[in-house]
Amino acid sequence: MKTLALLPLIAAAAAPAAAQVQAMPVIAVTGATLDISAEGETTRVPDVATISAGVVTQATDAAAALRDNAARVERVIAALKKAGIADRDIQTANIQLNPQYRYAQNEAPVITGYQATNTVSIRFRDIAKSGAVLDALVKEGANQISGPNFMLDKPAEALDEARVAALGIARARAELYAKAAGLKVKRIISISESGADFPQPVPVMMMARADVAAAPRTKIVAGEQKVGITLNVKFELE
Repeated sequence: MKTLALLPLIAAAAAPAAAQVQAMPVIAVTGATLDISAEGETTRVPDVATISAGVVTQATDAAAALRDNAARVERVIAALKKAGIADRDIQTANIQLNPQYRYAQNEAPVITGYQATNTVSIRFRDIAKSGAVLDALVKEGANQISGPNFMLDKPAEALDEARVAALGIARARAELYAKAAGLKVKRIISISESGADFPQPVPVMMMARADVAAAPRTKIVAGEQKVGITLNVKFELE
């Protein structure tokens, strides 16, 4: 009996919550539909480059390998800050300490020393100066460099431009199909994005030379980067 008495109260409490749930509007489609997938592209000059600089050291014992590595990395980071690289653009990417072995036939491997690696990821907001900074890092002890990966600091404007281009391509393609079928495009029913595309150049590994002071300065060229986006557009035909 108590349970039955509570039922009207529960129903009354649930009614306001149910009233707040609004159904999504349904677009009534009376004609044929056509789904088009189109990609729009634009180009921009990258304004940010990410490059990794690493320090690799070896010693007969692990502690010595780490100490030597830490000292060199400290100099590398100091050189970055001296060059005007902000703290937010310097990030430790990888630290490793691995034993080095000597292998002989029919014998167990013997540890002969240790190799320490510390890699720092650097975001250059002035790409033109990045080459000179890398040269300074090598001078301070960096002996492993890889990159660059180019990107846009603020890609929103380029993405919007690509969206407009993609929609124009989709509409033109829909008009083509509709005309071939003896129909006309009535309206767009829905638009969805399947992802943005920022093609990256193939990373180039640049190994430091011991005589870098006498070598020509490293130069990083940004070129152009494509920015693309794919739209899936549903049209109603009549």
